[in-house]
Amino acid sequence: MKREIVRPIFASCHRICQLVLMVRGVLIICLSVGLLVGCSSKKKSYVEEPVEKLYNQGLDQMQTRRYSDAVESFDEVERQHPYSTWATKAQIMAAYAYYLGNRYDEAIFALDRFIQLHPSNRDVAYAMYLKGLSYYEQISDVARDQKITELSLKSFKELISRFPQSKYTRDAKVKIDLAHDHLAGKEMEIGRYYHSKHQYLAAINRFRNVIESYQTTTHVPEALHRLTEAYLSLGIDDEARKSAAVLGHNFPGSEWYIDSYQFIEGKTIRTEDEAESPWWKLW
Repeated sequence: MKREIVRPIFASCHRICQLVLMVRGVLIICLSVGLLVGCSSKKKSYVEEPVEKLYNQGLDQMQTRRYSDAVESFDEVERQHPYSTWATKAQIMAAYAYYLGNRYDEAIFALDRFIQLHPSNRDVAYAMYLKGLSYYEQISDVARDQKITELSLKSFKELISRFPQSKYTRDAKVKIDLAHDHLAGKEMEIGRYYHSKHQYLAAINRFRNVIESYQTTTHVPEALHRLTEAYLSLGIDDEARKSAAVLGHNFPGSEWYIDSYQFIEGKTIRTEDEAESPWWKLW
């Protein structure tokens, strides 16, 4: 008797569970469809616009610093009117918008694309300049890797080589000088590190590289002084005297001149005749 009662009850529970699962599945499907419909309704519909309207819209967005919106507008110019002269202008303007928005990687990619697609365009010089700037503005402090600095130099040098009369060349040369100074600063930092660890040969190589490869930078006087120090530490007095002489001859008013003079004075025994002459003329 009990078994007969249990079976119907179990069967009813089983059917109820199946029904609940079916209803749940239908609800999930409905919700999914609703979400898809909602997302699709939010997606921008394609509306063809006059090229001038799209381009000017991009310019207005740049003026209000909505750089991402400006990129979209300029991209629409190229997408909707690919064969117009405005499409070419829009490519470089999109790259400029990327640059202003500090999206340097996208700017460099867009500029490379522009240069490859339009090698004879009159704006290629500007594109190369903007590419150099995109690298230049990412230059980090001297304690970090200087790959970006080297890429900036490469871009500016290519601009000067291809367009020596360009209006962008003058500023590119200034940026090159500053980038060289930055690289020299990196060499000096490494040289000082080696010197502090008493690895004088390694330090000498770095200081000599500054003197030979970055002759016009502000780091040369210190490099000559550090070179004098390193040679004296190794007991190579003749080389120390030579580097000190170059420092005294070229930078007589430098603070490094005084320091090197004191090092040489403390290390070298001089005759009375030598003492009457300026120290840097003795070598």
